Amino acid sequence: MDNNDDNINMYKSINYNGRIIKTTACNIYELSDELNVDRQNKVIIKNGYQTDENLKLSDGDIVTIIQKGVMPDKEQLKEMMRARHTPGVYDAVKDAKVAIMGLGGLGSNIAIMLARTGVGHLKLVDFDIVEPSNLNRQQYSIAQLGKRKTDALKEIINQINPFLDIKTEFVRVTEKNVLSITDGYDIVCEAFDKPDAKVMLTQCILSQTDKVLIAASGMAGIEDSNAVKTRKVTDRFYVCGDGMTEAKEGRGLMAPRVTICAAHQANAVLDVIIK
Repeated sequence: MDNNDDNINMYKSINYNGRIIKTTACNIYELSDELNVDRQNKVIIKNGYQTDENLKLSDGDIVTIIQKGVMPDKEQLKEMMRARHTPGVYDAVKDAKVAIMGLGGLGSNIAIMLARTGVGHLKLVDFDIVEPSNLNRQQYSIAQLGKRKTDALKEIINQINPFLDIKTEFVRVTEKNVLSITDGYDIVCEAFDKPDAKVMLTQCILSQTDKVLIAASGMAGIEDSNAVKTRKVTDRFYVCGDGMTEAKEGRGLMAPRVTICAAHQANAVLDVIIK
């Protein structure tokens, strides 16, 4: 009886590639040997951390071993994304619904970052097409010139994660249609270029819905990167940017600062979803 109890106590319960297994392995290498997994040409992830080290295993650890260069199926891809994130993040975001209003420098970057994080339901809204001046800061390519931004961005996201629920709407957002466009989406990202459009969206979302709005103000030029911040105005309203440096003659919109601001907005989305 005592020997059986000792044997039971030797086992650890770990999540391996999305399923719970019992193992006596004390480290990554022992686990791979126990499972007859060749470590060559593999990516090994433990609790969200990619490693080549022979890390110690503890009860409750999450371990994923991925074959390099192989397209996984839907469930495998979910597990791989879950494994590479901070533990718990993927499970929190996979059912989230986010509408992105405007698919330029801010919106195209926000959408791709959220897709990479595994946000399960995205709505992409814009009325414009891809044109050459977009290429200095937006996530489009020369091959997509002339395409609707909604279609082009969905195309890009499908190359990253084809299993997300992506809805598009090729339309100019107005006071008359904003509520119907955002219906069913809990978080709205404001990613417009025009100040009047920003004001309209902010007023409509905050006064007529209970949605969370994440807006942007001030990200032009090559000013201090650290001046771009996320400010929580209320529980339902966040503003990202430096609040001052708008685009004007002599100060254009450029990829580095625009992308920094977009990253603040995407990170604010995750913060809202998880907390």
